[in-house]
This record gives sequence, structure tokens and C-alpha cells, in this order.
Amino acid sequence: MNKISFILLFSAISICLHAELRLPKIFSDNMVLQQQTNVSIWGWAKANSIVHVTPSWDKKHYEATADRTGKWKLAIATPKAGNTPYELTIKDGEAITLKNILIGEVWLCSGQSNMEMPMKGFKNTPVLHGNIDILTSQNPEIRLITIKRNAQIKPVDDITGSWQEANPVTVSKFSATAYYFGRMLNKILGIPVGLICSSWGGSPIQSWMSSSMLNNFHDIRIPHQGDTIKVPNRTPTLLFNGMINPIIGFSIKGCIWYQGENNYLNPDEYPALFETMVSNWRKLWNEGTFPFYFCQIAPFDYASITPASEQTTKTNSAYLREAQYKAAQIIPNSGMAVLMDIGEKDCIHPEKKEVGAERLALLALAKTYGLQGFDYESPTFYSMSIVDNKATISFDHAPMWLTSFGKELKDFEIAGKDKVFYPAKAEIKRSKVVVWSPQVPEPVAVRYAFKDFIVGDLFSTGGLPVSSFRTDNW
Repeated sequence: MNKISFILLFSAISICLHAELRLPKIFSDNMVLQQQTNVSIWGWAKANSIVHVTPSWDKKHYEATADRTGKWKLAIATPKAGNTPYELTIKDGEAITLKNILIGEVWLCSGQSNMEMPMKGFKNTPVLHGNIDILTSQNPEIRLITIKRNAQIKPVDDITGSWQEANPVTVSKFSATAYYFGRMLNKILGIPVGLICSSWGGSPIQSWMSSSMLNNFHDIRIPHQGDTIKVPNRTPTLLFNGMINPIIGFSIKGCIWYQGENNYLNPDEYPALFETMVSNWRKLWNEGTFPFYFCQIAPFDYASITPASEQTTKTNSAYLREAQYKAAQIIPNSGMAVLMDIGEKDCIHPEKKEVGAERLALLALAKTYGLQGFDYESPTFYSMSIVDNKATISFDHAPMWLTSFGKELKDFEIAGKDKVFYPAKAEIKRSKVVVWSPQVPEPVAVRYAFKDFIVGDLFSTGGLPVSSFRTDNW
């Protein structure tokens, strides 16, 4: 070994042996820890040192031994949720004390720009009622952390960001979808809620998946060290490496997801990608099949942003919405919030963020927290039967039947064996819809709201919109 190599090795060993006690930034003052479970705490310390952890809620003593690189990890038991602030002390000689910690429900909130969009809106793109909701947002029981944008070729072990209490300053910059979701949970459950937002606009689902998750998708190129990265947020694996990997293991109750807009040109592969991502996130967190609720993308004129050379019949975003519906059928413990009634033709970021977020909250309150007595799932297409010249469409999840709120149904189309669709007449019959057209004497297929941009007009009696669907596979 030459002199320079020896000096470098000695320096590395010295740094390791004298490393300061350090926690990843996902652990900070003001955080919320998941209630009534064993939450993981980890960090770095002197190599082979013993790290002691003491929570103020029970004053129990936990300890772990750092490995030769200084890494350590342990699990501590958390009590029932409450609004009493606690402290957590970590020491290996020197000490770190995290303050103002609450115990409650923690949700990861991820996706692209419709999740990232803050309460104050984007420039020239408002959140409806956002300003007043920011003004009235002071609530020490809601805690927020935004994972700063970070695209990395290799997985990293820390983030930039810190937990903060909800108030007008912090809420104005936080995800509107995540905030409205958490606000509803806090209001209904009456316990603290912690929200971790890890999102980046313009990102396809592949960006949120690791290289191993993409192994079976042979048409997706995995970047390597030294590659020139032109658009970081649109490059496979980079956001997983920089914005998900560092927080894996921080105990959560579940995840909400708003993404899909950047996959609209390739809807056929989306269900498999989505199912693979969710199943692997769950494996990595090692907390079982945690709830995973997501927004179906809202209608928008995607053709207007698609170069003519890239347009196909499937440029129609209804195909991606259909793919998301299929994904919900194959992902266990999941649910889809339908947004057919809030899309905007000329804006991909619907202003009615509270509507979508509260539909996510309805799913969580019913399916995860067991509350009853309210509508929480949109009706879904079940079957079609044809008698004479009329098609009868049956729906699941419509116990109180269907409604158009007194308006004429205008979003149905019907076709014969020539595969030509015509606007159809449609009439609600309890939990079914009868569809017909004088131009189609022998119907074969029906489509509902299967357009790029359209405003849905069919709902459950509880006000939840029916997703676009088709009975054909043409």
C-alpha cells in the first residue's frame, strides 16, 4: 500500500470512528409517529458504539449497536394516538432530543404534479378556496413534511426537509391533495395526522420504481452512472432513489397516490407497472399490505399537448383511466377516487383539489378505519345485457341506485357490429342504465364518457361519479 492510499484509508477510518451521532432528516422535531405499533428508528453513530433511545411516553430504554460503518437501527413501541407532545432522546455519549412529537396516523402522499400542487396553487393555476383554507389552517394536530426534489442515479440514504406544524405559512406551500386528505382524517378521527409528501410534477410511474422493480419491463431503459440525464423527473428509477429510498421504513398507515398523466400514451403497460410498484413498496416497508388509495386522472384535452407524430387512437386519456381501473382490480387493499366531474379542458391541474382529496379520505375512513353509514366507492360497470334494440348496463356499488341529479344523460354511446359509435339515449332504472339509439337497431357495445375531455353526468346517489368505461375491447 502506497503512502497516499494509507493516508486515505486512515482518514476514512478516523471519520468513521469519530462520526457524530446523526439521524436521517425524516426524524425531526414536530414529527408524527404511527400509533400502536413498533416504529423503526435508525441513524449513524461511532462505529461499534451502543446507541440508547428513550421515548418520553413510557421512558423505556432501547439500545442498538452501530455496525462497523456506524449504521444502527431499532424499533420502539408507540402508544395510542393523542395530542400530548412527547420527546425522543437518542444518545451514544452525546445526545439528540427530538421535541414536540405527536402520536397519530401517518400517510405517505406521492405522485406527480396534481399531488405536488400546493395549496397556494401554481402560477395562474388556482386551488379553489385555497386562500381561505390556508388562512384557517392553523392546527397543531396536523404535521407536514415535504421531501425536496432529488433525482439520483444510485439510491441515497437521506432527504432534505423537516416536519412542521400546519399553519398558513407551512400549509400554503404544501400539497393541496395531501393537506385536504389529512384535514378530513383529523376532523373525523379526532387524532393527529402526519403527512409525508414525496412528489414531482411531470414524472411517469417508472421514475418512482427501483431498477429491480423494472427488471421484467424490458422496453424500459435503466440509467447508469455516467449517463447524461436530460430530464431527471422523467427518467426511470431516479425519484425512487432520491425521494422514496431514504424514507423506506418510516412507519406509515398507508399511501395516497395521484399520478398517471405522464403515462397516458402507454396505457396498456400501466396496470402491470402500477401493481409492481405497489407490491414492491409494501415489501420494502415490511408493514404488510398497507392501504393504497389513488386518484384516477381527471379528463383533460391531452390531444392538445401531444405532437401529431405521437398521436394514436389511445391518445384519448380514457384508456389510461381504464388502465387505472384495471389496476384497482389487481392491487389488494386499494381504492380509486373517480374525478370524472372535475376535469378542465384546458388545464391538466383541476382547481377542485378538495373534492379529489375528500374522495380519497372517504375510501380511507371506510376501508381502513371502518366507519360506516356513508357512500365511499363510485359505482362500477358490472355487466351488459341486450334485449331487442336496447342495452341494459348493470353496476356494482350502487346500493342507493344511480342519479344524474335531474339532468339528461348525454355521455353514453352505442355501437353495432360495424363498430361505429353513435350518441345514445340513456335512462336510469334504479341501479341500471338502459341505453339505445335509433341508429343502432342491433346494439353490440356501449361506452360511457369514453372521451379525452368530458364532464361525467352519472353518479351514485351519494354523489360519487361513475368512471368512464366501455363494454368492448376494440
